[in-house]
Amino acid sequence: MTEAAEVETAVAVAPEPESASTPIAAGRLAELSVRDLALIERLRIVFEPGLNVLTGETGAGKSLLIDALGLAVGARADTSLVRHGSDSARVEALFDRLPEPLICVREVSAAGRSTARIDDESVTAARLAELAGRLVEIHGQHDQQRLLDERWQRVLLDAFGRLERERGAMADAVEAWRANQAVLAELALDPRELARRLELQDHQAGEISDARLRVGEAAEIGAKLAAAQNAEAIARGSGEIHEALAGEGSGAREATALAAQRARELARVDDRYARVAERLLGLAAELEDAAAEASALAESVEHDLSAIAAMEERLSLIYSLERKYGENEAAVIAYGERAASEAERLRALEASRETRQAEAERLLVDVGRAGEGLSQGRSAAAGLLAAAVEAALGGLGFRQTSFAVSVTRRAAGPAEPAVELGGGRVAFDATGIDAVAFLIAPNPGEPARPLARIASGGELSRVALAIKQILAEADHTPTLVFDEIDTGIGGRSAEPVGRSLWELARTHQVLCVTHLGQIAAYADAQFRIEKVQRDGRTVTEVRRVEGPERVDELAQMLAGAEGGAAARASAEELLDRAAGWRRTARSS
Repeated sequence: MTEAAEVETAVAVAPEPESASTPIAAGRLAELSVRDLALIERLRIVFEPGLNVLTGETGAGKSLLIDALGLAVGARADTSLVRHGSDSARVEALFDRLPEPLICVREVSAAGRSTARIDDESVTAARLAELAGRLVEIHGQHDQQRLLDERWQRVLLDAFGRLERERGAMADAVEAWRANQAVLAELALDPRELARRLELQDHQAGEISDARLRVGEAAEIGAKLAAAQNAEAIARGSGEIHEALAGEGSGAREATALAAQRARELARVDDRYARVAERLLGLAAELEDAAAEASALAESVEHDLSAIAAMEERLSLIYSLERKYGENEAAVIAYGERAASEAERLRALEASRETRQAEAERLLVDVGRAGEGLSQGRSAAAGLLAAAVEAALGGLGFRQTSFAVSVTRRAAGPAEPAVELGGGRVAFDATGIDAVAFLIAPNPGEPARPLARIASGGELSRVALAIKQILAEADHTPTLVFDEIDTGIGGRSAEPVGRSLWELARTHQVLCVTHLGQIAAYADAQFRIEKVQRDGRTVTEVRRVEGPERVDELAQMLAGAEGGAAARASAEELLDRAAGWRRTARSS
């Protein structure tokens, strides 16, 4: 590869004096770099904030640049776009988004793998489209456009009619109704089920409360029953213990007391025995206490058969409750407390449900009132929008085209939430009670059809241009791209399209692919796309044309390569006429 092939084809930024006052919208496309994409080997374009026009011969790669931009903002990757002999294609878009520039990169490998990055952070293509897709809207012959989405048409109508307050009131009313419905759903119990659950909770709480359990009670009763079952052996053994310790004349207590007495006597002659005497006296007292405790324990053993039966019955009750409600007395008591609390909640349920149902009816009235207010605002704005768009279409060559904005209320299905309006059930959501559709009849005598059903991409682009021009303040997409916008028009009838694009570019950055010099004459920046031979291969190059070169480019667009002096004169006339119109437009 030659050194020239390695050098990046860059387009200078030098703005024309006419475009110096063009505002820079936050998020506009500043640069687009492409490498190894189809016929593009390597290039970089620096765009102007206003109207940027891409011109050149058919097949040179104008639409390819639009495809490249689409990739950079999350469009579906196509491996067939990777340049033959290259491992991958790369597209990088730099946006002047505030507060800092945004860099979006997309790489597509020949093997089919696609990667995306935002500011050097790897993201999915969906995430790339979510963020960068808001900055660019591409209108092309085969693209699915947001303008075709009737939900977006409704948003545009609301913005045109300045219905933000009414739309907000509707959203708030629906949110309040939904919150109340969520509580009602929790309260929704069949009366028989409610009665069954209340009876169960009351029974469980009462059964546990009536038992009057104490923590540790089962262990105490178990110990007493075990002792009662061995009462005779305990009595006999306790007697033997008492006799051995405190029996008259033979007990250990008396023997120990006698030994203690002898130790005191010895202590009079040898004080070392004093400590022995103290220990023996203590031991005698301990033996007396032990004998007394053994007798007391024997006396505490239950011998009454009825008392034993009562203890057995009580223990059986405790075990039965533990099998039902918990592993011990504490768990059973806690269960009873929960059952009592649930019973109280269920008793209050019916009263709460009646209150919420009354609230639901009131909130539905609020929803209906807010929906009707929003609907009336839409109906009033629809006629004004339709008239404005139809007038704009007339200036774009659609002189016999009719345009309408349909605002209809949506009939509710059997299971849908609805409000009663005008004697019928009307469906609603947070956006209102209306279905909004842009309708167009391109030819006299034909019925108006939804905009989404228009077959011609060129027609759609010009309709979008008219709508964009009217709704420039409502649509905040920074960069608008129009491909094949001049399909089906020519001559002086193309000039209004150029003027409309230039006017639209005062509030948006506009990129436009065109074959018509009448449109290109209104550009703030014009770029020529052409195919050249390099090292035996065809590549696409882009360069900005200015001054005399621009006259030559327009002349070729008007009359082909053999146009001569007459074509140049026509090109100069177009540029002069466009410059004069722009000066007048700026001063008005």
